[in-house]
Amino acid sequence: MLGIESWKPVITALLLPPVPLLLLTLVGARLLLPRRGLGWLLIVVSVVLLWLSTCSGAARGLTQLMLRPPTALSLDRVRELRAEVAAKKPIAIVILGGGVEPFAPEYGVSSLQEQSLERLRYGLWLGRETGAQIAYSGGIGWAQEDAAPEARIAAKIAAEDFRQPIKWLEEDSRDTRENAAHTLALLKPAGIDHILLVTHGYHMPRALRDFNAAAGPGVQIEPAPMGLAKKLETPMLEWMPSGRGFVRMRQVLREMVGKAAGA
Repeated sequence: MLGIESWKPVITALLLPPVPLLLLTLVGARLLLPRRGLGWLLIVVSVVLLWLSTCSGAARGLTQLMLRPPTALSLDRVRELRAEVAAKKPIAIVILGGGVEPFAPEYGVSSLQEQSLERLRYGLWLGRETGAQIAYSGGIGWAQEDAAPEARIAAKIAAEDFRQPIKWLEEDSRDTRENAAHTLALLKPAGIDHILLVTHGYHMPRALRDFNAAAGPGVQIEPAPMGLAKKLETPMLEWMPSGRGFVRMRQVLREMVGKAAGA
């Protein structure tokens, strides 16, 4: 009611690297004259943490230690799901949105951000392999303005680029908790009692928490995580600063903050 939730993207940006570590460096520099030892300690610690915050190896280790994402669906499990769908069991695939580009000039229309496209691609593949109907959950996020609902953009891309329709579109959610509440309400009239939840591995623990809380008894939420490749670089490069490492670390820390805050 106070509009506090609209500040979530700004607060998150201030809590994640590099802002806290830059502030720590400034504090250390300020303490160099009155307390030289403590000042240098803070500077060294902040520099080391800044380095690690840009390493994909550190992000991967922190993911496994703190988030513990579930493993990917095996091909045997996918075949089992295909048989269950063929037997008319009410199963649906739910793809969680990850952000949009309000206007992509190369296309002349709105588009999905990279992680949303990755989730969409896997969800559509899972739909083809199992025969289950697909839902896409995503409205206009807190950090977005003047954008069409994400689910609507995803449906257009799915139909035009992948030649595969999406049956249910949930266009009102602004975060993961609302994804869960609105999507389950949308699927309830169809009698869906088994959901294959598609999102990135680092996001899956928080998504499962919210969907299980909203589902209640009688509805099974089965994780179908993606983006779980462990090593994309040589061991040495994993511990060198990189743009990929910085993005991955921010994603992991964002999930940890969200989990701790119950968001």
